[in-house]
Amino acid sequence: MATPVIRVVDLWKEYVDEGQSPVAALRGANLEINAGESVALFGKSGSGKTTLLNMLAGLDRPTRGRIEIEGQHLEGMGEAGRTLLRRLRLGFVFQFFNLLPTLTAFENVFLSLELAGRQDTAAARDALAAVGLGGKESRYPHELSGGEQQRVAIARAIVKKPVMILADEPTGNLDTATGNQILDLLTRECKEFGTTLIMVTHTQLTCRFADRVLHMVDGSVHEKDSCDAEHF
Repeated sequence: MATPVIRVVDLWKEYVDEGQSPVAALRGANLEINAGESVALFGKSGSGKTTLLNMLAGLDRPTRGRIEIEGQHLEGMGEAGRTLLRRLRLGFVFQFFNLLPTLTAFENVFLSLELAGRQDTAAARDALAAVGLGGKESRYPHELSGGEQQRVAIARAIVKKPVMILADEPTGNLDTATGNQILDLLTRECKEFGTTLIMVTHTQLTCRFADRVLHMVDGSVHEKDSCDAEHF
């Protein structure tokens, strides 16, 4: 049996303010996701969605529990190993795009390759063409619409052909029609390359594009058949 791309076992994250009782953002979360799956992770604000995403990226450390990416224990990698993992194997898409404003669309995408140690200008141009931005390589973020900026962000994520893309509210700053286009593009690109995709969301829109739907409640993860309006 193939090793899951992501394996989370009894994951806890507690935050402690001085003089206060610990507050648990994650409470024994368990999760397995296979290669090439597109997963919608939904739940109300404060349910632990973004905390879990940060843990999977190695940006935050668990209080206890285990996270494995491609069979490797994140805690065992050390900080340098986790940084290398993010540069080489993970892609990221954010609600507010997180593009560098002083770089062109091409330069934003190419930077992702540079950080991974690759000087491949053709790959950067091909990634922009794949998301429908051929001819707009020299434009700066402020010269692009919100939907176009998110397309640049998707190109930046897919250009290094990561094993996994983590998308945190990827349509949260877009209108519904543009959001649909972005989700269709993101999921299609991931299917083409066999990339595992996890989309954190608090809207039903995202769930329609996912192979699996996971619901976070009070820091734990539950498998769902669909997105129910009552949970939003």
